[in-house]
Amino acid sequence: MRISGLKAYLQRVGDRPRVLVRVDTDEGVSGWGEAYNHGPDRALLPLLEHLLGQMAGEDPRRVEFVTQKLLRLARFPPGALGLAAIAAIDHALWEITALSLNVPVYALLGGRTRDRVPVYCGVYSAPDPVAARDITAELHERYGLTAFKLSPYRGDLHNRRWGLVVKESADYFAAVREAADPRWDFAFDAHAKIFEPYKAIQLGNALAPWQPMFFEEPIRPEYVPAWAHLRAALTVPLATGESLYTPNEFLALLGSGGVDILQPDIAVVGGLSQMRRIATLAETHFVPVAPHNPMGPLATAHNVHFAAACSNFAYLEYKFDDVTWCPDPYLPVDGHLELRPDRPGWGVTIDEAALATDDYVHWERSLPVRPDGSLAFA
Repeated sequence: MRISGLKAYLQRVGDRPRVLVRVDTDEGVSGWGEAYNHGPDRALLPLLEHLLGQMAGEDPRRVEFVTQKLLRLARFPPGALGLAAIAAIDHALWEITALSLNVPVYALLGGRTRDRVPVYCGVYSAPDPVAARDITAELHERYGLTAFKLSPYRGDLHNRRWGLVVKESADYFAAVREAADPRWDFAFDAHAKIFEPYKAIQLGNALAPWQPMFFEEPIRPEYVPAWAHLRAALTVPLATGESLYTPNEFLALLGSGGVDILQPDIAVVGGLSQMRRIATLAETHFVPVAPHNPMGPLATAHNVHFAAACSNFAYLEYKFDDVTWCPDPYLPVDGHLELRPDRPGWGVTIDEAALATDDYVHWERSLPVRPDGSLAFA
């Protein structure tokens, strides 16, 4: 069996663009992968064509060999776009291998370590406490979910003194706790919008009395010692990792003691092959892995198989979005995604007839502007 071609599709998940990749072989077996949309999304298409030229004619079942070839031919670290493209290819190769053996992908990874995959639901906004109560109650009723992620921000971070922002967030969480079912867990994603570590410490500790599940990515990822300082000063679990790319970067963070819950993104770090390396590093530091996954049903499938075979997996981020191109996504039952042992590969169907219709949507982040006209962080 040899790699014979690659096809990329620009599609959407909700209001966000996605790039789906199919890798083909000369024996008619194809595999699928989803690339992360760092942007610009159209830049991925020529990059994927370039990578096809580097792997055409190779045996797709030599997943480690092929992905290492792509990584090493880059010579310099491939960065966000390069690793997103390699991730999609890596996942397609894993599926080709599993389909050729008629087994689920997780069976290639040493088999399952669990019977089902626990998830928490990304709400992402900061709805009024009564609305938060109703949203979470409905999600529990329909899907058995008991854990949810909110934003800690109820307004502009920059148009008033920081102490008022902190108080507003603390009061908000207190009101959510008062309104919502006491059994629920709530996490808060600060979205790397805070520049100063001391402000992140103030905000995180203000949430502490109401027991957040975790406090996610309050500051930028680049300066690792700041994360060690942050974790030492916080009284809540600190989660991060979505903005890191390589195992070496994760090792630096773990070695500094700067994280309680690691959140690599399987479609960012170069795919399942690199994700497993990162999870092993986390395990040696007694750190659980909770993958970042505000993605579509294909990336969720990649994560389900990773989680099934990962002994230090904790829980998976899950986002509800309708798509035209996957008729059988993994949906939560009793707060979990059930494994599909009778379905080889990723266990989901990609409807290529739906992909033939261009459903791409352009999306860009907006930058907040401070009162003095300077730029804040997105």
